[in-house]
Amino acid sequence: MAATGISQLRSRGTAIGVSRPQPDVNFTVGVVGAVWCKNCRYAGYVPSKNVAPLPNAAALLRCRRGKQELSKWGTTDARGYFMIQTAEQVVPFASKDCVVYVPSSPRRATCGVAVMPRRNKGSPLRFRDYVTRPDGLQAVYTAGNFIFGPRDPRKC
Repeated sequence: MAATGISQLRSRGTAIGVSRPQPDVNFTVGVVGAVWCKNCRYAGYVPSKNVAPLPNAAALLRCRRGKQELSKWGTTDARGYFMIQTAEQVVPFASKDCVVYVPSSPRRATCGVAVMPRRNKGSPLRFRDYVTRPDGLQAVYTAGNFIFGPRDPRKC
């Protein structure tokens, strides 16, 4: 009986059958989001939401914790969506340490006013899923929608 208890202690389990915690998992991060223009009927206009996608908008993922910092840029595609992927593993940062910014609209003249989130306010990350990539595990987060609007809706 004593030999059985000792062999359990040497294995991954404990004497009461509970697994030991796995070592810290190291992974890269992917962040998705979309950038829209409200009230303007550009290509790809979505009538139910009264928005059109803003292609070529720059999006910035910024993570900060203490003296450590990570910044990574991405750009929206023709449908207004972006995906920012970190090449390095970002273990020092928790999702609460990271924010996504869209500093300005690529169509400043007609759709340059930040509606949501407000100017210089970023969007926090919300966990979506883990994805297995060829180079390891990636945590995918969403930053949600960034909406810009025109100063004058008649000038879209």
